[in-house]
Amino acid sequence: MEPVELFKRYDHNPLLTFRQMPYICNSVFNCGATVFNGETLLLLRVEDLEGRSHLTVARSADGVTDWRIAEKPLLHPDDGNVYEAFGCEDARITYLPELREYVIAYTAYSAYGAGVALAKTSDFETVERLGLTLAPNNKDAAVFPRRIQGKYWMLHRPVVGSLEHIWLTDSPDLRHWGGPYCILKERGGPFWDGRKVGANTPPIETPEGWLILYHGVKQMPSGPTYRMGAALLDLDDPRRLIARLPYFILAPQESYEVTGDVPNVVFACGAVQRGDDIHLYYGAADTAICLAYASTSEILSALREHRILEPLASPQLVNAR
Repeated sequence: MEPVELFKRYDHNPLLTFRQMPYICNSVFNCGATVFNGETLLLLRVEDLEGRSHLTVARSADGVTDWRIAEKPLLHPDDGNVYEAFGCEDARITYLPELREYVIAYTAYSAYGAGVALAKTSDFETVERLGLTLAPNNKDAAVFPRRIQGKYWMLHRPVVGSLEHIWLTDSPDLRHWGGPYCILKERGGPFWDGRKVGANTPPIETPEGWLILYHGVKQMPSGPTYRMGAALLDLDDPRRLIARLPYFILAPQESYEVTGDVPNVVFACGAVQRGDDIHLYYGAADTAICLAYASTSEILSALREHRILEPLASPQLVNAR
């Protein structure tokens, strides 16, 4: 398969901007997404006029039009958590059937830096904060939608010096996380994902493996450019990378993606599956929310051509705990 942008944009993007919000704000972007009570539910990242972000619920029957947006945030930096004092950002939503609850992984930003926080909800009206689970500096966390090997798993992206790779961690209870393992590395050099990489949406389970949509950054003379790529992890052991596309599948090209508070950015935190289709809700230039569509089978077909014949890690390292 020839390299191609596998995601196709909704004809009437942007989907949501500050103009649709029921209260005054600077911008709305980088939203989590799920299906709740038969509707598409987004958890919007909203930046206020001070510059801090909070998370607000929006609902739509068809996932495209007639959005009903809550008048009060679900998670706000003034709620009293010191590790969120500068903002609650970039939520990823995962439904866990065994708990009958949704887990929200988000970035808690404060004077201590950006860390990974988790919260649970069953109704998107009240939340139970589990608190800061991975210390700063760390972000782009996304929880897998079921247990694997009896444990919960989560993608995240710690900052180690100048390195920003995608890592895995596991937990028996969603509160205590360990077993760090680097699964997807930035490639360096001239590559589109050479500067840093991080998870986009929560992992998508397919018969061929866990489909990982991730963002990659390339440093341009004018600043960083954020694009999206895809990789595949083993269903039974997500520490095993099966395939990784060498090219990006969505990039900033439209005016609303190249111009905004942060130019040249497409950045997704949530997607909804409808049959074979992935409905991707992504932030454009840190200013608006847009929608794009892709076929799961087409992405998997592309990944089959770029399988990794020999896993990067030895079995001894994979099994070391």
